[in-house]
Amino acid sequence: MILKSRMRRGLFLIAAAILMLPFLGCTREPESALRIGTNVWIGSEPLYLARELGNLDPATVQLVEYPSASEVLRAFRNQAIDGMVISLDELFGLAVDGLQPRVILVVDVSHGADVVVGRRGMRSMRDLKGKSVAVESGALGAFVLSRALALNGMQASDVDVVHLESNEQPTAFEKGSVDGAVTFDPYRTQFLQAGATTLFDSTRIPGEIVDLLAVRASVIEKRPKALQSLLTGWFSALDYMQREPKDAARRMGIRQQTTGEQFLEAQRGLHVPSRDENLRMLGGAKPELAITGRRLMALMLEAKLLRTGLDIEDVLSPAPLEHLAP
Repeated sequence: MILKSRMRRGLFLIAAAILMLPFLGCTREPESALRIGTNVWIGSEPLYLARELGNLDPATVQLVEYPSASEVLRAFRNQAIDGMVISLDELFGLAVDGLQPRVILVVDVSHGADVVVGRRGMRSMRDLKGKSVAVESGALGAFVLSRALALNGMQASDVDVVHLESNEQPTAFEKGSVDGAVTFDPYRTQFLQAGATTLFDSTRIPGEIVDLLAVRASVIEKRPKALQSLLTGWFSALDYMQREPKDAARRMGIRQQTTGEQFLEAQRGLHVPSRDENLRMLGGAKPELAITGRRLMALMLEAKLLRTGLDIEDVLSPAPLEHLAP
């Protein structure tokens, strides 16, 4: 009798567990916030402006700022973040290594914001021959330097490259440890205040330096609502920047440790694409970014900054933007 009673009890517990399964499926733990990595760069500031204005819920999207682009890349490789603001050349490196980044937004196109600076009295890249040049360890710094040298008839061996993170470079310059640097704002301003001169800027290579918002391929499938929140926040910030340019610059300048006027001046070196421009760059039969990207990839392969090529269309994901309410 005892055995039969135990068997009946066991069957009852199994049946109860089976009946509870549908209810267990309905009580999932809430999704964690989408983690987006950025470095200290004026092009990323609209994300932080959106958060400050209350248009980017930290419970849905968490912004994680790193001191340098190299650390953003490292965090993505280590799966510490779900997405990032990244340059196109850096994204190529991640894609070639099989990390499946997907571009959901073109953040900005550099038109003078990325520069090579040298000491007071230097007038051209040729004045850096035999000198030490600080370059961040990521791909972008090496790419800018290689293009600046090539367009001035020079080779990589003509300069002594010193690998320093972007936030470490101004101090090294002031101490005399390096004679030049590949840099961008807000650090460009620090160099100029220390007496540096601009020897090269990205107006010489139009369309080649593009910053993107990219996420893991799995995020697009599994986190569509978070991506919509991210993109909506971005464009709400751009709208505010158009309506209230001085106040927006003041707010963003505080984080960049510059005045609002300095921030507006730095922004003139960037083109920030609209939603319609983004759709043309990322989608359609012939995405514009694929055309310029192939030229960039060829330059990187020639300079041995990329070990192999890839199909650019495979890393473009316009769907989240296409589904965004206008």
